[in-house]
Amino acid sequence: MSESSNPPAAVVDEGAPIYTPAPGETQLTFRAVLTGTLLGAVVCAMNIYFGLRTGWSIGGSLIAAILSYSIFNILRPKIPFSRLETNIAQTAGSAAGSMTSTAGLLAAVPAMMILGYQLGWLELYLWAASVAWLGVFFAVPLRRQMVLVEKLRFPTGTATANTIVAMYASGADALRKSRALLLFAAGAGAFTLAKHFVPELEEPPLPEWFTSWFGKDATLTAIVAVPAAYTFTVLISPLMLGAGVLIGMRVALSLLAGALVAWGVLAPMVEHWELVKGPTMSYGSGSRGWILWVGVAIMVADSLTQLALSWKTIVNTFRRTSTTGEAADTAAASEMIPNKWWIGGLAAATVLTTASSWYVFDIPVYLTLVAIALSSILAAIAVRSTGETDINPIGGMGKVTQLVYGGIAPGAMSTNLMAAGITGAGASQAGDMMQDLKTGHLLGASPRKQMMAQLFGIAGGILICVPIYMLFMKAYGIAGMPGLDPAKAGQAFPAPAAQAWKAMAELLSKGFDALPKGAEWGVLAGTVFGVILPIARKMAPDKIANALPSALAFGIAFIVPATYSVAMCAGAVIFYLWKRRSPQSAKELGFAIASGLIAGEGLMGVVNSILTLTGVGGH
Repeated sequence: MSESSNPPAAVVDEGAPIYTPAPGETQLTFRAVLTGTLLGAVVCAMNIYFGLRTGWSIGGSLIAAILSYSIFNILRPKIPFSRLETNIAQTAGSAAGSMTSTAGLLAAVPAMMILGYQLGWLELYLWAASVAWLGVFFAVPLRRQMVLVEKLRFPTGTATANTIVAMYASGADALRKSRALLLFAAGAGAFTLAKHFVPELEEPPLPEWFTSWFGKDATLTAIVAVPAAYTFTVLISPLMLGAGVLIGMRVALSLLAGALVAWGVLAPMVEHWELVKGPTMSYGSGSRGWILWVGVAIMVADSLTQLALSWKTIVNTFRRTSTTGEAADTAAASEMIPNKWWIGGLAAATVLTTASSWYVFDIPVYLTLVAIALSSILAAIAVRSTGETDINPIGGMGKVTQLVYGGIAPGAMSTNLMAAGITGAGASQAGDMMQDLKTGHLLGASPRKQMMAQLFGIAGGILICVPIYMLFMKAYGIAGMPGLDPAKAGQAFPAPAAQAWKAMAELLSKGFDALPKGAEWGVLAGTVFGVILPIARKMAPDKIANALPSALAFGIAFIVPATYSVAMCAGAVIFYLWKRRSPQSAKELGFAIASGLIAGEGLMGVVNSILTLTGVGGH
């Protein structure tokens, strides 16, 4: 889970550069790194809020490229902001933004907290600062094979390069996108701040005349009351609307279908059959805790089946491809990344990760070394998947590691989760680094300078991601956490990725004893569904395959409240209607507006957390 979500790229690249830098063109500058890192920190903060609510995260490359260009276009400094500086800004920005998933703050870390582990600032900083660098050094030696020899598309990296070239050719389009992003971010932020003081804005109650009219008839009353009891309520959320725009109709309809099956059919059924006896929304004794296992089974089965169906990708990762037709490198030999840099960096990161794993999570040294070795292999597979499909299967890589550690370290749930966290960290930063190196190749940039920008961006992301995460934990917490204040239960993050990782660790540790009464049949059905659907999509003609639901989204709907799925589907429908009415404007502004909606609510969520902790406003 926690797969990165990036806008689709229409440009197909065969490895040829699209820009030739001017002699001496400025590149790695303080202003470019600082701007990119600050923009990446914004992406990082919004990704924590977004990811803990939906399970997805957003890449920061295009956001950082568009906004950094727009900032300096408005400031108009004496030395113009160059294309290669914009590339450095997006490199630092994407590196900082990806620290949300790299540090495990969407999956492994909150899963540990759901299991009752207490993690403080020091522990999280040590962990983030250790695992953050692994993926960068895994990626460097893969550059020649993936970018120059095989010329993999890396759609987001290619789209970012083309966007940078297009912005400098016609700046009006970039400024228009930037204005749309900032305008919708401001509107979303204002709404999010207002709902802190007036919660009814987010979940408006039915009008009094409506409820009184329905209340006259018991059947009509049930039509309203029963769905609401199973979380089918109205949710007005800029973030969910923006997410709907990004995920598209197929995924959005999959979420809606999953919600109808999970919350509209299964939850009432298990209560009727008395398989659960507690409140509906209780993880421990309610139907929410029962249907969670079905959703996890679907997601795990889908991830592993998708991985198995990508066997050619896995084989090609470790097969040497002929260098005939290898693309010429656009950077001078002096701008290549020296071997001693990535080898030395990997050695240092290995020592740091081993030490922090032992100190923070009491993981034996040899088990951490096994995790790092496994991570290097799985990161290479993740990089290839990213290059071919634009999907970085962080969740799938983590689940493979969990299965391995279920065998070599049975019963050790913390080791199981955090070893998978090491794999996820490697896959996250390796995929991001290679997207950036693809962009740099197309623009004739220096890989050495890009690596330095990546490292600066990671450092900035580490500084911002931990305090934002801790702030959210203190203000709201994660659904299912021990000791969660009952008054905060309705505001707690559902953290679907963390719930899946935690459930997997429990199942591998305790076996079927971890399941609620009768849930093994739901797990079996979910597993079968999660295996059959990706196989059917792989074998079916494109027209039919595109109509089949996404098993991942279908499974997520079992974990998040139904109102989330309905709200995201509403966003997708609105965007679909916009595309039908005005395809060009939807294509040009859709990503910018969606990013603005998500960023506005995500960033104001940080402010609202502070207000909640200080007791200002709210109910």
